[in-house]
Amino acid sequence: MAGALGLSALKLFDYQIANADTYRQRADERRLSSQTLFAKRGTIYDRNGNVLTSSVECQNVYVNPQLIEDADEAVDVLVEVLGVDEAWCREQVTSDTTFVYIKRQVDQEDADRIAERELAGIEFEQAMKRVYPYGSLASQVLGVVNVDNVGLSGLEVYYDEDLMGTNGSIVRERGLDGSYIAGGAYEKVSAQDGTDLVLTLDVNIQAAAEQAIADAVERAGAEAGSMIALDPRTGEILAACSSPTYDPLDLANTSSADMNLRIVTDAYEPGSVFKTVVSSMGIDLGLVTPDTTFSVPPKVLAGDDWVSDVDNRDYEMTMTLREILRRSSNTGMVLVGNEIGADNFADYLDRYGFGTSTGVDFPGEALGIVRQRDEYDGSSVPSMSFGQGISLSPVSVARAVGAIANGGVACTPHFLKARHGEEVDWSDGETRIIEEETTEAVTSMMVTVVDEGTGSGGAIDGYDVAGKTGTAERADASGGYQAGKYMASFMAFAPAQDPKVLVYATLDDTPYLSYMASPAVKETMEQALKILGVPRTR
Repeated sequence: MAGALGLSALKLFDYQIANADTYRQRADERRLSSQTLFAKRGTIYDRNGNVLTSSVECQNVYVNPQLIEDADEAVDVLVEVLGVDEAWCREQVTSDTTFVYIKRQVDQEDADRIAERELAGIEFEQAMKRVYPYGSLASQVLGVVNVDNVGLSGLEVYYDEDLMGTNGSIVRERGLDGSYIAGGAYEKVSAQDGTDLVLTLDVNIQAAAEQAIADAVERAGAEAGSMIALDPRTGEILAACSSPTYDPLDLANTSSADMNLRIVTDAYEPGSVFKTVVSSMGIDLGLVTPDTTFSVPPKVLAGDDWVSDVDNRDYEMTMTLREILRRSSNTGMVLVGNEIGADNFADYLDRYGFGTSTGVDFPGEALGIVRQRDEYDGSSVPSMSFGQGISLSPVSVARAVGAIANGGVACTPHFLKARHGEEVDWSDGETRIIEEETTEAVTSMMVTVVDEGTGSGGAIDGYDVAGKTGTAERADASGGYQAGKYMASFMAFAPAQDPKVLVYATLDDTPYLSYMASPAVKETMEQALKILGVPRTR
C-alpha cells in the first residue's frame, strides 16, 4: 500500500507540477477546436470608384466522419452540390478522423443548399473569397490570393499588408466524437477588415488597351504583347496589360507566363524607340540640333558588325537629325552616338535611371542589362544608339520617354492613387533629367515621325501626336540574333505640346516590323483622349 501510494504521488507530481503544461496542452488539443475567422480583404477600386475586386463571405465545407449517420446520402449531396469527385468524397466521408475539408470557398448559396438537408456530420466554416465584377480585366495588375486570403501575385501581394487585415478566431469545446459541447468553453476574437485601395487605373481605358493589344498580337502572329498607358505629368498608370492574359477564377488552366505583367517583369532590347532618348542626349549636351546634318553612309561598323538601314540603300545620304529620326535610320543614329561619346552616353543612361528600379509599385520588376562604362567595347555605343546591346523593361522606357513628354522631368510610374481615403504623394520620385528646351526639340521631331515618317500608323485625327516606332531583333541563346523574329513596338504621347496620355505597345516574337504595333497604340490613345475629355488640337 505504501509503494502504491508512493507511485500515485509521483504520478500526481508528474501530472500537476513537473509536466503540467504539456498535459494541459494535450488535453486542450483534444477538446478545444479553433476556427479562423477570415478578415474581409480590402476592396480595390479604379480611379473612378469602380470595384475591380472585393471580398465576399463564403463557406468552407468539411465533414466530421464520426458524426456521419448515412455515408451514401452525405456523399450524394456533396457530389451533387459541390461537383467533387465521388470516389474521393466517399474516402473522406468514411475516413478515421473528426475533421476533413471537402471544398473551400463555396458560394453561400451552395452552402445553404447543403445545410437545408440537415445532415449530421456535414459542417461549415465561415470564409472569404475574391470576386471580380469585370471578370479577367486587369487580372495581371491585380493578381490573385490563395484560399487563406494571402496575396500571391500582382498588387495583391505588393500591398498585401494593407489589404489583408487581421484574422480572428473562434475556440469551442468538443466531445470525443467531435461534436460541440453545449455550454462548453467558447472564445471569439473578431476579425479586423483590411484597407481599401484606389488605383490609378481607368476601367474603360484598361478595357480598350486589353482589346487593342490582343487584336495586335493576333494580327502580327506574335508570341505575346504588352501595353502601358500613363499620364506623363504624374506617372499615374491608366492601363497596363499583357496578352495572353488569364482568368483569376480558373488558375488550374492558367500558365505562370500569362500571369506576368510583362511591361514590368520582362526586359527586351528596345529597338528604335530608344532613338528618342539618344537624340535627347545629343541635344541636351549641345552637340546637335534637329537641323544638324550628317553624311549618312549605307553601312557603318558597330564594333565588328556592319549596321545598315531597313531600306538597304547602297549610297550615302545627307540627313538632318530630324530626317534620321523620321526615317529611323540606324546608320545615322550610330553617327549621333559617336558624337555623344562613351562617357556622356554612360552618364545619361545613369541620369535616366536605366538598369535601376523605376520605383513602380509592382513585384518582380526586371532591371534589364545595362553595361557599366568600364564594360564598354567598340560596339557598345554604336549598338545602343539604335536600341540594341541594351536590355530594358517597357516601364523603364515609358518612364524615360515620359520625361521627354513632361518637359524633362521623369515621374515614378505607379498604380496606387489613394489609401485610407487619402491621396498618396508620389512627388518624391520626380527627377529632372534633361532641359525643357531639349524636350521641345525632341518632341518636334517625334511629331514629324508621326506626320510624315515611320509612325504614320499612329496618327489620330484632330490631335498632334508625338511618336516613335521600334523594331528590335530578338536575341538568341548563342549571343546573336534570330532571323526573321522581331520585337515590334510603338511609343506615342498626345497632345504633343501638352501631353495627357503616353501609350507604349510591344509585340514579342513577330515576323513583322514596327508598323504592326502602331494601330494598337492609336486605338488605345483615341479612347483615352476621349474618356479623359482632352480637347482636339488641330
